[in-house]
Amino acid sequence: MMSVRSEKAYKFCLWKAYFDKGIGLTNYAKYLIAFFGLASANVKNTMIIAIAYALFCFFLGRWWFKSKMVEQEIEVGNRVNPFVRLTENYIKNNTL
Repeated sequence: MMSVRSEKAYKFCLWKAYFDKGIGLTNYAKYLIAFFGLASANVKNTMIIAIAYALFCFFLGRWWFKSKMVEQEIEVGNRVNPFVRLTENYIKNNTL
């Protein structure tokens, strides 16, 4: 059973993973927001857009995890990773 502290740490890390995945998927949008901020010099609107973007990143990342797209990304990586293929062949040949 997890302690209360480790449960909170887990939840924090999970939320961070959601945000990180969302920002990774929409990476180029942050440059558009920064360019808008520099070009318009309108700090208030730029901050509103940036906060909306951060929330969008969080919910996009959450959806990405909940819809199991993360697992599909890992599977794509496994299919092209030579170490995974060698390990799978070793397991197939050395099973009891």
